[in-house]
Amino acid sequence: MFVDIAKIHLKAGNSGDGAVSFHREKYVAAGGPDGGDGGRGGNIVFVADKNLSTLADFRYKRKYAAHPGENGRGGRCSGKSADDLIIRVPEGTVIKETETGRIIADITDTPVVIAKGGNGGWGNTHFATATRQVPRFAKRGAEGEELDVTLELKLLADVGLIGFPNVGKSTLISVVSEAKPKIANYHFTTLTPVLGVVRLGEGSSFVMADIPGLIEGAGEGVGLGHEFLRHVDRCRLLLHVIDVSGSEGRDPIEDFNKINHELSVYSKDLGARPQIIVGNKCDLCDEERIEEIRKYFEDKGYTFFPIMAAIAEGTRELINYVAATLQKLPPIKRFEAEPKPKEDYLKPKERSFNIRVCEGVYIVENAPWLLNIMNDIDPDDYESLQYFERVLRSSGIIEALEKSGIKEGDTVSVYDVEFDYIK
Repeated sequence: MFVDIAKIHLKAGNSGDGAVSFHREKYVAAGGPDGGDGGRGGNIVFVADKNLSTLADFRYKRKYAAHPGENGRGGRCSGKSADDLIIRVPEGTVIKETETGRIIADITDTPVVIAKGGNGGWGNTHFATATRQVPRFAKRGAEGEELDVTLELKLLADVGLIGFPNVGKSTLISVVSEAKPKIANYHFTTLTPVLGVVRLGEGSSFVMADIPGLIEGAGEGVGLGHEFLRHVDRCRLLLHVIDVSGSEGRDPIEDFNKINHELSVYSKDLGARPQIIVGNKCDLCDEERIEEIRKYFEDKGYTFFPIMAAIAEGTRELINYVAATLQKLPPIKRFEAEPKPKEDYLKPKERSFNIRVCEGVYIVENAPWLLNIMNDIDPDDYESLQYFERVLRSSGIIEALEKSGIKEGDTVSVYDVEFDYIK
C-alpha cells in the first residue's frame, strides 16, 4: 500500500542527573566535591533512505522515544550520553509540527535533528566557590524535547505527468522510462504515483512522475486530488497530457482548462509552473483536428507535441525537448524550515509560573521546572538554600511576588513547602 502521510509522536531522551559526591581518600584532607555530570539524552534524527518509497512503516508504530543519558557518579565520572535514535524516511519527506503546521525540515540528503535530547545535569563540582566549598546539591538533567509531527512525502521528480484519467500518462512513462506501471483501458488504473528515470545517454537523465487521480474538483480534494497533488509540488516542469481524439467523450481543450484550474486552486505557484502540452492518441484523430488543437495552445504560448504513446511515435522529440528545457529551469524545489513563533523565545515554557494569593498566603504554582530543582535542595543546608534563593530571583519569581504586594514576614508556598518572605 502506498502511504504518503503519517502522524507520529517523538520524545527525545532525558539527560542524566548531576551527582552530589565528595572525595574520600585516606591521607587526603578536605578532598572537596567530585560529583560528575549527567550524560546527554539521545536526539531523534531523521535520515533520507533512497531504498524507501512510502511511509507505510509508520502505520504500525506511532511513538518513537530515544534513550535517556546516565546519571553522573562520584570521582568526577560523567554519565554516558545516550545514542541518537535514527528514523529513516523516503527522500523528499517534509516534517511538519502537527499542532501548527509549521515546516520543521525537508529530509533530502542531510540528516536532521528533529527533537533534541536534554543536556546533562551538572554535578556539585560546578557549584564549588571560594565561599561555598561544600555544595550539597547538583543540577537535575533536562528533559528531552517532545512533540507530535506529521510526515508528508512529496516525490522528488523533475517532470510531472498530469491530465485526466485514461489519456495515456502511464503508457507514456512506460515507453520513455524504466517504469512499468499497470496499464488498462479504464479510469483510475493508476492509483499510486509512479516514478521513472528517463535516460538520454551516459550522464544525462531526469526523473518523471505519473501523478494519478486528477479530475474536476481535485483542488478541493475530490477523487484522489489532495492525496496526490502534493507530489506535483516539487516538479520543475509539467507535461500536460490530453486526448486529442476525445475518445472518452470529452473535449481535450476543456479538459486542459479544468485541470489547470484545479492546480491553481491547490496552489498559485503550482498553477504558474511551466507546462508542455502533449497531445496523445493522434492515431484516432484526423490531421485537421490536431492542427486546430495545436494552434489553440501555441496561440496561448504553450509548446505542443502530438504523439502516439502506444507505439512511441513522437516521444523521442518530446523527451529531447524536455531535457533541453530542464537545463534552463531552477533545481527541484526544497522546503525551507520555518522559525518558531517569537513568543516561544520570549517566554519559554520551562520557566513559566503563576502567583496566586489565598488567605494571605502567596502560592507559586504551575512551575514543574521549579519542582525538579526543589527535589535537589537540602533544607538543612545553608548554601543549598542560598542557591534556591538565587533561582527564585533569576527566574523572576521574587519580582513577581513583590509586584503582587508581598511584604516582609508574609508566607510563601511553593509545592507544599512554606517559608517566610524576607527582603
